[in-house]
Amino acid sequence: MENSGDHQETVVPPVEGVAGGGTAYGWSDTGVNDPRPLRGAIDPTKVSSLELMNVWCMPNSANVGPQDMPRELEPISLLAARNERESIQIAVRPKVSWGGSGIAGTVQVQCTDLCSPCGARLVVGQSLTLRRVVPVLGVPDALVPLDIPVCQLNLFPGETTVIWVSIDVPTEQAPGQYEGELIISATKAEAESTSQSLSKVEKHQLHRELRDCLDAVESLEGNPLEEVVERVKSATSSLRRVLLSPSFSDLFSDNGPIDMMEEDAISSLSIRLKISLTVWDFVLPATPSVPAVIGISDTVIEDRFGVEHGSNEWFELLDQHFKWLLQYRISPYFCRWGNGMRVLTYTSPWPADHPKSDEYFSDPRLAAYAVPNGPIVPCGDTAKDYLRREVEILRTKNHWRKAYFYLWDEPLNIEQYNGIRSMASEIHAYAPDARVLTTYYCGPSDAPLASNNFESFLKVPKFLRPHTQIYCTSEWVIGNREDLAKDIIAEIQTENGEEWWTYVCLGPGDPHPNWHLGMRGTQHRAVMWRVWKEGGTGFLYWGANCYEKATVPSAEIKFRRGLPPGDGVLFYPGQVFSSSQQPVASLRLERLLSGLQDIEYLKLYASRFGRDEGLNLLEKTGMYLGPERYTSEHTPIDVMRGEVYRTCRS
Repeated sequence: MENSGDHQETVVPPVEGVAGGGTAYGWSDTGVNDPRPLRGAIDPTKVSSLELMNVWCMPNSANVGPQDMPRELEPISLLAARNERESIQIAVRPKVSWGGSGIAGTVQVQCTDLCSPCGARLVVGQSLTLRRVVPVLGVPDALVPLDIPVCQLNLFPGETTVIWVSIDVPTEQAPGQYEGELIISATKAEAESTSQSLSKVEKHQLHRELRDCLDAVESLEGNPLEEVVERVKSATSSLRRVLLSPSFSDLFSDNGPIDMMEEDAISSLSIRLKISLTVWDFVLPATPSVPAVIGISDTVIEDRFGVEHGSNEWFELLDQHFKWLLQYRISPYFCRWGNGMRVLTYTSPWPADHPKSDEYFSDPRLAAYAVPNGPIVPCGDTAKDYLRREVEILRTKNHWRKAYFYLWDEPLNIEQYNGIRSMASEIHAYAPDARVLTTYYCGPSDAPLASNNFESFLKVPKFLRPHTQIYCTSEWVIGNREDLAKDIIAEIQTENGEEWWTYVCLGPGDPHPNWHLGMRGTQHRAVMWRVWKEGGTGFLYWGANCYEKATVPSAEIKFRRGLPPGDGVLFYPGQVFSSSQQPVASLRLERLLSGLQDIEYLKLYASRFGRDEGLNLLEKTGMYLGPERYTSEHTPIDVMRGEVYRTCRS
């Protein structure tokens, strides 16, 4: 990955082909300077960390790159509903060097639980996570997990390092004010954490012994007293053996534990960032109000991870990706592309009568699921027999209302449109209430439905009816003419269960909202603002892992030629950045989540005061007025959320 391991001090140029609009490398120097620069050898354990580095906070909608200059450090004050994720960025830039081997120095970052006065907690590692922002093609995008509650980072001369802090508020969390700290300390380069200095064998041994201790005392309730005593003695003996092992020898002197004065002194030199979070009693619904269905290429997974289609490893990888993506309030579907833009889409790789399918489809976080119109894995059945059996099973389930069929992507001519009509007729023969989704940006080119292109586009619902129930149109067609959205909706027969969804892909381009690499953070977030303002009831994105083919998990990520950088890629394989098996989210995926959460705020406000007032709220805050008129700053977002909190919390 470009620049992921290259820490030389260089000016990162804009990415060729990235729409203008905001890599945000031009933050002005706000005069945050040290009037007394340090000289000579520096012992970070004897100097305030504030003299060694600049630390400042930025909102999650800012693109903070390696060349960004310091700002004043301001208090962190956040607002979140229950079942919501809220994030902030912490930027660190060295003023001087105190390390060696080409680094400016090493810092330790420690985070505490967030606690309320009544004793409720948001626990580090469960609700609070840290990730490092890593540039992709020179643009901040990948969020690589950091160890918690304590991690170490190397700072490089003339380079800003960014930490992404996320707080996930559980649904059952008590409302109130929560406070905690992030503690950033300059450390000696040679001072490594125990987890870094231990060998893998030693770590496994420690983990096993500590796990045995926990197992011994975890279920004591109700056991005879004699057994309780024996198990506690056994656990005590094991813990003593662990603490006296060579792994912790540097923490003991001849007279027991070392004097902690040195640690206290280092702590007093640290930079302490207080985090204040208001949790209010609004609970974001488990099922998103607007389905956001996003594709995952199963062939990309097969190639990159070297798994055979239909093997046990294949099912495991698809299951991992599905579960991981659910946390982003999206409804994943897997896809295989065929000839002429035919597409086989499915949310569950298992047949409808498999328990895993019922588990997937019944999950309240899933707003919609794709049903395949033929076998995913060869099973001996014909496509018709397979389809008939799947539909017969699914129609008996309560979750059938979530089902849809996505058969063809962006038909262009009469032959392709007729292909959709034919496949949909077969589906409706088995399930008259089935929903077929069709994406399109034009009418058939070889048989225009009207005298001009837009009128022909408007007539597609009439041409496809009753073979399509979800008409999914490109935002590119609308351009900056939001009034055209009303013309589209006027053609949709909502009274007959028809819906209007939208999508983005390589278009629309800057300055319109999209998820291309290098666009502004608010431009990413505004994709969902646009959906809500225009009145769409769903959203589709063609791919989240559609990078160039590779045959090893750790291979460099290359975006597909001919597409804007980032198009079709919202997360990365974890192996590209570390030994982790978990996918790595992009900033753009986090902003997609934020946009979906914003919709829930706007929906709540509209439910209290009417949709017109919800639209007025977008305009009076300056957050979003149209696809070319929306905020480039974060403040209007906070103003909107704050107004919903103020007026709807009672």
